[in-house]
Amino acid sequence: QVQLVESGGGLVQAGGSLRLSCAASGRRFSSYDMGWYRQAPGKEREFIARILYSGTSIYYVDSVKGRFTISRDNAKNTVYLQMNSLTPEDTAIYYCTAGNSYWGQGTQVTVSS
Repeated sequence: QVQLVESGGGLVQAGGSLRLSCAASGRRFSSYDMGWYRQAPGKEREFIARILYSGTSIYYVDSVKGRFTISRDNAKNTVYLQMNSLTPEDTAIYYCTAGNSYWGQGTQVTVSS
């Protein structure tokens, strides 16, 4: 069982940055691939980024490549999402997931124009 708690969301102006954190409880965090998804109002949940359990491979959806960076600290049981050059289209609830089996409650990101 893994419990995930996201934090770091908020309101930011276009062009700004936010850093999301996802703290995991449980003893097997380092064995899970970790990911970030987002869901905008009226839209389906969308994959954003994934980092393998070892940290050796990372994947991004095209729309965030070059702007977002996923990273993890297995010693702290935490995965991060650094978001730069934010646009209003990035407004959504952001969720982290462990192996697509466990999900956090989400954190709201709102980007104003």
